[in-house]
Amino acid sequence: MSEERIPKRSEVPEEYKWRLEDIYESDEAWKKDLDKLSEIPGKLESYRGRLGESAETLLSFLKLSDDISVLCDSLGNYAQRRSDEDTANAVYQEMVGKLMNVYVEVNSAGSFETPEIIAVPDETLDSFYNECPELLLYKHALDRVRLKRGHILSDAEEKLLAMTGEMSQYPENIFSMFSDADLKFPDAADKDGKAHQVTHGSYIPLVQSSDRVLRKSAFESMYHTYEKFRNTCAATLNAQIKAVNFYSKARKYSSSLESALSANEVPVEVYKNLISAVHENMGYMYDYLALRKKLMGLEELHLYDVYTPIVSDLDMKITFEEAKETVLKALAPLGEDYLALLRKGFNEHWIDVYENEGKTSGAYSAGARVHPYVLLNHKDTLNCMFTLAHEMGHAIHSYLSNKTQPVVYSDYVIFVAEVASTCNEALLMQYLLKNTNDKREKAYLINYFLEQFRTTLYRQTMFAEFELKINELSAEGETLSADKLCSVYRELNELYYGDGIVIDKEIDMEWARIPHFYYDYYVYQYATGYSAAIALSQRILKEGENAVKDYLGFLSGGCSKDPIALLRGAGVDMATEKPVADALKLFGDLIREMSEL
Repeated sequence: MSEERIPKRSEVPEEYKWRLEDIYESDEAWKKDLDKLSEIPGKLESYRGRLGESAETLLSFLKLSDDISVLCDSLGNYAQRRSDEDTANAVYQEMVGKLMNVYVEVNSAGSFETPEIIAVPDETLDSFYNECPELLLYKHALDRVRLKRGHILSDAEEKLLAMTGEMSQYPENIFSMFSDADLKFPDAADKDGKAHQVTHGSYIPLVQSSDRVLRKSAFESMYHTYEKFRNTCAATLNAQIKAVNFYSKARKYSSSLESALSANEVPVEVYKNLISAVHENMGYMYDYLALRKKLMGLEELHLYDVYTPIVSDLDMKITFEEAKETVLKALAPLGEDYLALLRKGFNEHWIDVYENEGKTSGAYSAGARVHPYVLLNHKDTLNCMFTLAHEMGHAIHSYLSNKTQPVVYSDYVIFVAEVASTCNEALLMQYLLKNTNDKREKAYLINYFLEQFRTTLYRQTMFAEFELKINELSAEGETLSADKLCSVYRELNELYYGDGIVIDKEIDMEWARIPHFYYDYYVYQYATGYSAAIALSQRILKEGENAVKDYLGFLSGGCSKDPIALLRGAGVDMATEKPVADALKLFGDLIREMSEL
């Protein structure tokens, strides 16, 4: 695909598009299922006040809940994936809106579920299990709900909170429409004066360029544009954080952090220990930046200089077809069963490959039950090959959990989500390093590995600390103005990058383009997941078949156990600081190796 002009959706060849017809053959078929979902609130109401009356009633309700989950999975994936193909398409915006309206009605109608399950006496529930062994399938899920007794409100209060569900989505929706559909950036100019289109998809390749004039121009194009809308961006993010804090207070949590992490059964200490461990090892980052400045021969290192490879004269252009072949070879240690699923995804249109006008930015994997869907914006770079490996790690994790676990346990929690994806990246890097004898290429790859540490462990932890700080400020009653957000963000950049780099004023606005700040304490899991993935990949390469067996068991586990227990089963204990500390030590070792090369 040409990088000179972003094509329209209709101009992208079918072979590079995902196949949403695997969910619904047409929009009309989707609408028929939406009508079915519209009937669900009435069915749910028939169970109100009855969940504790008998084992049969409770089992019937839980089976209905499974059916609702399957129906919503299909409806949501079809509508949202269609909308993401072209965020300016009003038809699919409307479909997403209609689905959200019905979903809120369903959620509201079923709001009695948690309070009633919690209200069932322990001895009554035990008798239900004895009377109806089929109900034992749901025991772990029921126990998980009953552990939240202190945070569940009355039936009426739960119904009221459920009715606010649609409103709580508005800040993220506004941000997405503004940033992905409406915002346009001026072209960047290279050293010869040639214009380059700046989009969310093209920005990273532009700042990775060996042309410093182009890097700076793209950097300024991006952040000067956001600066023009600084108050709108601040108001939108402030609304998001206010909503998050409202829900945590309503449910009687001590903080929004506790509220968010409890949903995944992750202790608050895991989040804070991550930040603490990175702070204690900030010296590695400063050493890396000093090495980068030296090897690039710069008098001043700027933030638009940190993405370009240090080995600037090595151009690794990797087509999508080449990326697929390399990923298959790199993931061979995971065994033939894993590779067969990878080929299935490549050959059966799980992936939407290239950027088109209006397509949502970035990359993701959506674990639909029919099969996962992977959105890419591939640019024939090394980074995009790693993105392919990353997102297919998510996809196969979803596929195995969906096919192995019953509906109630098939959806793994976010804390473990980034482990499978990042393990694939670590195996890919080890393969590439092992299969090159070229000193310059090895240096290039080590630099890329170093950048993964910088952008995943350090940068994502900085994001996590920023999110924690602005949530704490909001909880204290402070309005998150543009000036306040820029000030907090700048202070963190100064801490994480140190004195060896120029902290350009433009970076103060970077918070405005980060979608993850609308995901409620999501980003820290990139850093913890990366640490776990490094440990898992090393075990797979060293121990072989036994390690692979444990790892595939983890991928097939869904949420059948809490995430800490699932990872222990795969050989990594995330309740300790060891995985983070070991990963940061490896970062230091790589810096020394890079210096020697």
